Amino acid sequence: MKIAVSGKGGVGKTTFSALLIRTLDEQGKKVLAIDADPDANLASAVGVPGAEDVVPISDMKELIYERTEAKPGSVGGFFKLNPRVDDLPEALSAKLNNIKLMRLGGVKKGGGGCICPESTMLKALINHVILARDEVVILDMEAGIEHLGRATAMAVDKLIVVVEPGRRSIETARHIRQLASEIKLSRIAVVGNKIRGDKDKEFLQKNLPDFDFLGFIPYDDALIEADLDGKPPFEKADDAKAVVKGMLDKL
Repeated sequence: MKIAVSGKGGVGKTTFSALLIRTLDEQGKKVLAIDADPDANLASAVGVPGAEDVVPISDMKELIYERTEAKPGSVGGFFKLNPRVDDLPEALSAKLNNIKLMRLGGVKKGGGGCICPESTMLKALINHVILARDEVVILDMEAGIEHLGRATAMAVDKLIVVVEPGRRSIETARHIRQLASEIKLSRIAVVGNKIRGDKDKEFLQKNLPDFDFLGFIPYDDALIEADLDGKPPFEKADDAKAVVKGMLDKL
């Protein structure tokens, strides 16, 4: 099972991804977790030991040079477009129980995007984990689907968009679906988060009437307390855990 998770910043996308990953781990599944959001910290949300020491792949300049034969930060010129990456999940993952976690990091890019060694390396790694790995893969992405090409999109079992009751979150969900349609990715579901009651559910369903809702996670002070205490949400939020487990049963 390959799942990509996206959504507007601040909606709880990484918290949901972490709950998903830890629930799968508890069920005995082998999970490869990919933090593809430069501004997120999936490792600490999952509870990986030494989370602050997980180095993004995009910062591993020597590795990128070795695999692409080009200096990181360079644009243009010649470099390998299909660098070897199949050994990286084992070699560079942080581990917790049945979970392997990798952090991609970000690539500084100009107006038209980046054709550079770092970007090529990250795309090759995403292609590998989506197309060639036999674990469950959970991909925590930015508020978009920049890391997915058409080939990888075809292999993603579900793109889950996390939304909260709010106009900007709804607009982001629609934008993500438009981007997904351009690469023929139609297996999209929505998760409502920070739901205070029926009014919030109805608001989301009314404004996203043609989306498939996977479920709704209630607003929970335990999630805030977990963040304040520096604890993984899985260890604090029993209500959210139960809801996520139900979503996995549906998937």
